[in-house]
Amino acid sequence: MEHFLYFASDGPGRGHSGGMDADDSNILARGRVATRLPAQDLERARRFYAETLGLLPVDERPGGLLYRCGDTEFVLFRSTGAAPGTFTQMGFTVDDIETVVSQLKERGVVFEDVDLPGFRTEGGIAEIEGNYPSKGARGERGAWFHDSEGNLLGIGEPVR
Repeated sequence: MEHFLYFASDGPGRGHSGGMDADDSNILARGRVATRLPAQDLERARRFYAETLGLLPVDERPGGLLYRCGDTEFVLFRSTGAAPGTFTQMGFTVDDIETVVSQLKERGVVFEDVDLPGFRTEGGIAEIEGNYPSKGARGERGAWFHDSEGNLLGIGEPVR
């Protein structure tokens, strides 16, 4: 049996994650997505994720730590390359961003300050109009910070 990967340009109803069914025509739609984040110092990263974010690995192997949050997972892996930290590499969706940001600030997390036309953070949180309407939201509130390895992590709360 042949498997093909279809993209949105392949025709109506194909390739768009918002309305895609996990059928035999799209093998990736049946899979799970998991983030991989590089760490130049895996022990430093382990301490940051445990002490600052309150996350403990559920499994570990030489060169990697596996974490689970809800029904998703991510891996920190030993890497000689540095994370660019110039774009969001992983995001957490939360119900109360103000409480999460406040608690993380108490643990020493420094949130990014952004001041661009049409995009500004106040108290570390940005109001993003029109973001993710496919999630039933009219916008999102977002905040960003770097982990110990330079990975840029985001926190988002859908605005309904």
